[in-house]
Amino acid sequence: MGTFGEQAGRHRSDADLLAAHVAGDRYAFEELFYRHRRQLYRLARLTSRNPDDAADALQDAMLSAHRRAHTFRHDSSVSSWLYRIVVNACLDRLRRNKSHVTTPLPDDALLVGDATSLVDTAIVVERALMRLPVEQRAAVVAVDMQGYSIAETADMLGVPQGTIKSRCARARSKLAEALECFDSRAGAR
Repeated sequence: MGTFGEQAGRHRSDADLLAAHVAGDRYAFEELFYRHRRQLYRLARLTSRNPDDAADALQDAMLSAHRRAHTFRHDSSVSSWLYRIVVNACLDRLRRNKSHVTTPLPDDALLVGDATSLVDTAIVVERALMRLPVEQRAAVVAVDMQGYSIAETADMLGVPQGTIKSRCARARSKLAEALECFDSRAGAR
């Protein structure tokens, strides 16, 4: 036995790890979690709007996945299954808290007066994402940032494909408007 239960250099797939966990391997779920923890936390952070809520939602999601691993149906990838559990945990937490009211983007959102100032693009994009309604943010993060298809995202979020398409379109439009200042600065160079 090696790190997290790996056998003599053999790399186990996510499905193998989940099956091993269900069969009683004490380290399999830990390995699966460590394999995906950064991506899942980033997803929770983008969905939750708050690092503390993201950490709590991720913990809730992983406990749920650990306990309900035997219910995995193998009709999607394990990472898609984990993604869906994390998104649902975040949405549940947001519904419970009700303290994170979504506000519409103002017309002059993120306009920078001094074109010479350096702006960390990742922070600006994340702030723009955080201003989106939760449903639009979850859809656009899944499709555009995580690389899931419309069909996979619809399945993960439990809504029709057309709903995912419209949520993504609305989110992209709001993001384009919010990030318009980058486009104008790029042309000025």
